Amino acid sequence: MISFITPDEAAGLVCDGDILVVGGNGGTGVPEAILESLEKRFLACSHPAGLTLIHVTGIGAVTEKGLCRLAHDALVSRVFGSNFGLQLPFMKLIVEERMEGYNFPQGVMTQMFRAMAAKQPGVITHVGLQTYMDPRQEGGRMNARTREPMIELVELAGNEWLFYRAPTPNIAFLRGTSVDEDGYVSMEHEATTREDLSIAQAVHNAGGTVICQVKRQVKRGTLHPQMVKIPGFLIDHFVLEPKQMQTYTTVYDPSRCGETRMPISALKPDLLTEKRVIARRAALELRPGDIVNLGVGVSAMIPNVAAEEGIEDIMTLTVEAGVIGGVPGYAREFGTAYNPRAIIDQPYQFDFYDGGGLTCAFLSFAEVDAEGHVNVTRFGDRYDGAGGFIDITQNARRLVFSGTLTGGGLDIAVGDGGLAIRREGEFRKFVPKVGQISFNGRLAREKGQSVTFVSERAVFRLEAEGLVLTEIAPGVRLKEDVLDQLAFAPRVACDLKTMDARLFAEGSMGLGKALATAGTEEDR
Repeated sequence: MISFITPDEAAGLVCDGDILVVGGNGGTGVPEAILESLEKRFLACSHPAGLTLIHVTGIGAVTEKGLCRLAHDALVSRVFGSNFGLQLPFMKLIVEERMEGYNFPQGVMTQMFRAMAAKQPGVITHVGLQTYMDPRQEGGRMNARTREPMIELVELAGNEWLFYRAPTPNIAFLRGTSVDEDGYVSMEHEATTREDLSIAQAVHNAGGTVICQVKRQVKRGTLHPQMVKIPGFLIDHFVLEPKQMQTYTTVYDPSRCGETRMPISALKPDLLTEKRVIARRAALELRPGDIVNLGVGVSAMIPNVAAEEGIEDIMTLTVEAGVIGGVPGYAREFGTAYNPRAIIDQPYQFDFYDGGGLTCAFLSFAEVDAEGHVNVTRFGDRYDGAGGFIDITQNARRLVFSGTLTGGGLDIAVGDGGLAIRREGEFRKFVPKVGQISFNGRLAREKGQSVTFVSERAVFRLEAEGLVLTEIAPGVRLKEDVLDQLAFAPRVACDLKTMDARLFAEGSMGLGKALATAGTEEDR
C-alpha cells in the first residue's frame, strides 16, 4: 500500500538544515501544492529554517509561485541553481547577500543528479572554462557571502577541466501525472520529463525522503511500462493534486505532451515590432537540416517566425528541458513545445549539447564587448544566472546572439520596409568590458565557432580581429544610429549591406522557398 499524504504533511517532513531538491523546469513539472504548504508552514512557525535548496532552473512565474514562495529570510540559507530569472523575489535575497548562492550551468546541474545517484563526488566537464564559472574568475559564486569553493580547476589527460562538487540531498519534491497502486509514476500529461528519475535515485540512495505530487491514481498494471518514469520503490510519499496545471498558464494542452497535434497554422504571427524584426533576421541564419537550440528572450520568438514561414519541418528545434521537434513556446510556456517529436530526460539533451551536436543556437545578449565576450547573467540589479547558456554557447557550431542595440526606453517604429528610431535607448549594450563573462569570444575564435550578433538595426560578425559590422537597416544612419551607440569602434565591412527590406514589412518573407534551395550545414 503506497502512502498518500496531504501537502501540509509533506511540508511537515522538511526539517531545519535539510538539503532539499525541488523538481521542475520553469513552469513545468513544479510540485506547486507542496511548495505552497511549505511557505505557509514557515510563515506560521518560522520552520523549517536554514535549508540548502537545489533546483535546476527557473522554477517560478517571475514574481509568484514556484521558488518565489521560498523567498523569506532564514528559510533558505544556501542555494544551488542554474537560473533565477523566473523567481525575482528569490533572486533579490541573493543579490542583497541574505543567503549563499551558487550558479552552475544547467547541463551540469542535470548531470549532477546522475552523479549523486551513483554516489560520485560530482561532475567533471569542459563546460564553464574561461567564463565566470571558472575558479580563476568567480567560481560560480553569486555574492560575497558565498565563500566555500564548489568548482575546482583540474588537469586530466593533458587538458583543463572543471570539477563541480555535488552536495548530498536528503529530501526531494517531484511531480508526475499518474501513480498506480504500487507507486509507479508516469508523466503522460507532462510537457517535460526533466531529471526527476535521477533526483529520485539520488535522494533514495542517500537514505533520504522522496515525495511526488501527482494528478491521479490508477489501478495496478494499467500504466504502460514505457510511460513509467519513476519506479515506485524510489518514492516514499505521494500528494494527490487533481487540479495541478500543466504549466503556470496552461491547465492542459494535449499538443504539448504528444497526445494530439495542433495545426501550426493556428499560431498567429507576433506583432511586427523591433523584436519581431530581430527574430526574423536571426531566422535567416537557419539552414536545412539544422539541429537548433533556442534560448529565452528574443530568440524564443523564432519558432513563431518559423510557423509563419512554414519552415518548422526543415530543421529540428530543441529546448534544453528535453523537448525535440515541434514549435517551442516562450514566455511562461518556455521549455515546452507544440507537437514535440520526442521528449527525453534533460540530462541526455545536455549530453548531446555538450558533445557538440547542435549545428546552430540562438541566444540573447545583455552586454557585448569588443572581444565578442557576452554577458547575459549579471547586469544592473539582476543576477539571472546562466541556465543552459554556457553549455550551449561553448559547444554549438554556429551561434546567433540577438537583442536591441541599446536598452531602456528605446522606441522604434517598424514598417514600410525599414525602421525609424523615435527615441534612443538610455544605455548601451555594446560596452568597453562586459560585467561578467557568460560567453568567451576569444575562446570561440580559437575554436573556430561562427558567431553573429543581430540587432534591430545592425548585424555584426565575430572575426579574428573582433566585431565587424556587416549590415545596417534601411532608414538607419551609420554614424549617428549605429557607431555612436557603441562604446568601441568595430571594423566596418567594405561591402556593408542593407538588411533585407522584407524583415520590416507585414506578411511572410517567403523564407521557406529560400531555405529549400539553400545549402545545408555540411555544404557551408
